[in-house]
Amino acid sequence: MKRLGVLLLVLCALLGLAVPASASVRRYEGEIGGAAYRVMVPADWNGTLVLWSHGAYGAPPSRIALTDQPATEDYLLAQGFALAGSQFRTPVGWSVEDGLRDQVALLDWFRRTVGPPRRTISAGESVGGATATVLAERNPRRFDGVLTLCGAVGGGASYWNSGLDVMFAVKTLLGADFELVKIADPKANGTRAAAAIAAAGNDPAGRARIALASALGDIPGWFDPTAPRPAGLAEQLDWMRVWTQYLRTWAVDVGRADLERWAGGNPSWNTGIDYRRVLDRSSEKSLVRQAYAAAGLDLGADLARLAGAPRIAADPSAVAYLARTSLPIGRNPWPVVAVHNVADGLLPISNQTAYGDRVHRKSDLRQFPVDRAGHCRFTASEEITAFTTLFDRLDDGVWPATDPATLNTAASAFGPDKQLVTNPLTGADALVRPTFSGYRPGPYPRSLPF
Repeated sequence: MKRLGVLLLVLCALLGLAVPASASVRRYEGEIGGAAYRVMVPADWNGTLVLWSHGAYGAPPSRIALTDQPATEDYLLAQGFALAGSQFRTPVGWSVEDGLRDQVALLDWFRRTVGPPRRTISAGESVGGATATVLAERNPRRFDGVLTLCGAVGGGASYWNSGLDVMFAVKTLLGADFELVKIADPKANGTRAAAAIAAAGNDPAGRARIALASALGDIPGWFDPTAPRPAGLAEQLDWMRVWTQYLRTWAVDVGRADLERWAGGNPSWNTGIDYRRVLDRSSEKSLVRQAYAAAGLDLGADLARLAGAPRIAADPSAVAYLARTSLPIGRNPWPVVAVHNVADGLLPISNQTAYGDRVHRKSDLRQFPVDRAGHCRFTASEEITAFTTLFDRLDDGVWPATDPATLNTAASAFGPDKQLVTNPLTGADALVRPTFSGYRPGPYPRSLPF
């Protein structure tokens, strides 16, 4: 009998049938068109479905995410919300195209198997924030609201152009030996870029030039989500280097190669770009000026070097691919909530300015800065508060109070198990307080292409 029970569970998983997770939640797992999925439906389902779009993975995760924080998943299920998410048929890298197709297939499956939701929320994080937003824009009648966390809502072209700007400046100013696009050996190329940044970080001139390159992508001088932004120049410059060396070199390694496979060519360009203007739009321009003054360098001379360096042209068909698959155009016949870390060196908070400028119905957009460093470094209490704000807007037809004090009070009401953030420096969870803030991000440094 025990063996029969195991076989039945395996069969249920293969066919996508319900596998009870507990007495109160039905669990469905399976594949649709080669894309694995997970669905959780409470016995007392309230009719709302949250469809979650994951970010870019370096390797397939062991568990299909349904929210950013597992504690948020538990909370939403306990409150009667159903959750669903596809891992996409290509679960790693820049798989936005697969996400747009596979999430619709999962939504169709849900309607046939579980039943039509009373309302559906498209939610996601990081690159999945762009997926969730574009998905809803393409299917506006199938969704009732959008929630993004640390989303690439400025669009794919803006993100990859920003990466090109940073690494173009690193290569030019440091005299580094690596390729920017159409890379022959992506892994070795990224290693060379990271090594050049590490070596330059050992002297004041190198640190200043890394700061200039980093500022072109709005990379902050703050990395640790469990500590306030450092006040000293040296420490801020070191954190800028960490962001650029360990995370933004993705723009010239396997991440770049993966993107170009999807796009069928290079979708990034810097022809005609004035880097003086890009720096002037950066939130970190003051830090760059301090670094150059401390190093005794001429900032104008280095900007002239950037102006005179050979440029990169894009393949038009690849540009069109990114515009077609990962550019939120701002169509929002439903409310949108967006949450972003103030000091996100991978997808800067100026993404929110770019998206906010495009949104058609600005009264139905709420953007919540969280005054913390990191990419997607939110507590479950902050994520739940964002979801609850969106649900209240849908229930009542008007927004509840969304000022930082009100949001922080709501988030603070949760217990310590929902006030944790993972420190990327240690891998350990740390107890923090909710930090919704009134921060106003500046413009995206690189002028938007569309």
